[in-house]
Amino acid sequence: MAALIAENFRFLSLFFKSKDVMIFNGLVALGTVGSEELFSVVAFNCPCSPARNYIYGLAAIGVPALALFLIGVMWNNHTWNLVAECHKRGTKNFSAAATFLLFGSILGRASVAPITWSVISLLRGEAYICALSEFVKPSSLDKFPAEYGAEVLAKFPCRDVPANLTKSRDEVTRRLRYESQLFGWLLIGIVAVLVFLTKCLKHCCSPLSYRQEAYWAQYRSNEDKLFRRTAEVHSRILAAKNVKQFFGFVALDKEEKELVQEFPVEGVQPSPQWNAITGVYIYRENKGFPLYSRLHKWAKGVEGNGPTPEGHELLFLAS
Repeated sequence: MAALIAENFRFLSLFFKSKDVMIFNGLVALGTVGSEELFSVVAFNCPCSPARNYIYGLAAIGVPALALFLIGVMWNNHTWNLVAECHKRGTKNFSAAATFLLFGSILGRASVAPITWSVISLLRGEAYICALSEFVKPSSLDKFPAEYGAEVLAKFPCRDVPANLTKSRDEVTRRLRYESQLFGWLLIGIVAVLVFLTKCLKHCCSPLSYRQEAYWAQYRSNEDKLFRRTAEVHSRILAAKNVKQFFGFVALDKEEKELVQEFPVEGVQPSPQWNAITGVYIYRENKGFPLYSRLHKWAKGVEGNGPTPEGHELLFLAS
């Protein structure tokens, strides 16, 4: 049981896997803070009407957070690798725990921006005050006139109240802002604890040494950069050949002419090769030697993504 738990927790290393991820998450958070401030200044306008306040206040917090979450899911490479994996190979190579933790890693990274949005919204308190002002019990307010009810309380966020209710309005605003900021600080604390535990589990359960993990991160980064750069050149040269065949000539600048002369392209890669290097990658060792990516596996001629008699799968996902 302990071995199974340790094996499954290795997938938690997907989140905050490298310094690049930390920097990216920081930039996402800063961008979200700026967007929330702009939204509050330009767009937020409490209707100050019973029943509408609650819906509008929750929408002001929840809808942008949902949009940011979906954008985060779409921008995560693991999302489309998982889609490709399921489309081409199914989930036969993953256990239920592995699949669950893979989804958890995607959702965890996508949650950075919406959590930041929610925290800033709660710390500002405007949306929370707008949503809940009408639900404050009049009996809890000092010297609140009995003839006034939820309809007047709903107008407190807009300061459109009779002069004799100014003190009550300030009390309600102060109380709700306190609650909103308290929830915001609690959310920050919970997220901080979860990130700390994730980092601890990642370092405790990683099958790789610190130096090998750093090397793996450098390899993935370099492979991705070289692959993208080479693919761009290859596609440009192939396009130039096809255009020339159609028109009889192709208009190339000096740099493109040098590329065509230096890198002859004979054809395109067949679909099976593209499928072999596309999808979710689980760290593997074959006969004691590490395989750092799907491209690495393809280059070494290793087939499949599951364990084999000659290979050992360590169930450690690349971020």
